Amino acid sequence: MSGIAAQSIWQQPTPKPVTRMNLRYIDWIWHVRDSVPLPEGQTTGEALDRLEPMLDQMDTTHERSEDTLTFHRKAPVPQDPLSVFEDGVLQIAETAQGKTLRYHLVSKALLFCFLLPLLFVGFGQLTLYVGAYQKAAAEAKEKAGGDKKKKDEAKVLELNPIDKMLGAPAPEKPKKGEGEGRKPSATAAYVFAGIFAFLYVVGRFLEPWLVRRRFRARLADA
Repeated sequence: MSGIAAQSIWQQPTPKPVTRMNLRYIDWIWHVRDSVPLPEGQTTGEALDRLEPMLDQMDTTHERSEDTLTFHRKAPVPQDPLSVFEDGVLQIAETAQGKTLRYHLVSKALLFCFLLPLLFVGFGQLTLYVGAYQKAAAEAKEKAGGDKKKKDEAKVLELNPIDKMLGAPAPEKPKKGEGEGRKPSATAAYVFAGIFAFLYVVGRFLEPWLVRRRFRARLADA
């Protein structure tokens, strides 16, 4: 990412027609934006020197400009302190309170954890819909051939004269529901949806807190 591209990430988006949804209103789902004040007297160069080693990880590329670090990673490793985030911009800015680290991080993992519950809920609803459709079709077919089925059942339940003469017991009627197929269930889909929803909620609050704490520790580390 070039310095110009990194700088543009902080610019306000160009006003768009009201018919088009501004992505900024939903990208908080997988984007993290925050800031951390620099320790008093710390220069921009010193701050970047302390932050840059965090980006020296496998499959991570980063660029440094006068006041900005940008990074991109293909395959994060578990020991990476920023493993959840694939792209990011770390920029030292002057504010009324002094120098501040502003960062913008992007996580596809958070996006997937947000979308997967919706996908599993959709699968669950589709399962129930297909089951209801099949049940309605079976009932309609059963109703259409109801008279024939009753005649066939009567034949099966009625003993022939020879059996009667030999004293054979009358056949039992099949129990209600016997032979029916297993009813479709969306329980498994809802369970997976709940798991991923839980992971998203935990990750969305835990990861930003951990990142902020790590940046603070890096900047304050002597």
